[in-house]
Amino acid sequence: MSDYIFTREKLYERTMDFSVRVIRMVRNMPRGVAEDVVAKQLTKSATSIGANYREASHAKSPNDFAAKLKICESEAAETLYWLQLVVNTGMMQENKIHALTTEAKELVAIFTAATKRAYSNRK
Repeated sequence: MSDYIFTREKLYERTMDFSVRVIRMVRNMPRGVAEDVVAKQLTKSATSIGANYREASHAKSPNDFAAKLKICESEAAETLYWLQLVVNTGMMQENKIHALTTEAKELVAIFTAATKRAYSNRK
């Protein structure tokens, strides 16, 4: 049980750190109609990862837990999309957000694996 708590606490910290880093990045984005829409969507999806993970920790059932983890996976994938869009539209250079893109990819992989495990464990 202590390994689970350690892992859970580390993922709490990791998702919080990711949210903070994305918010700081968004503050440095250029402003304009399109940029503001992308900034808002990016902020919403990035901060939703950690919020939903915390909700999953208080799930009412194994099915609820698995469903909330699936939301984390989806939000991480959406965040990766918005980060790629920021680069592809020239809003920011890739080298300035490379670490965030890498972290988003890792979060997608973590939550994809966790979701699969949660769904298989509920049977």
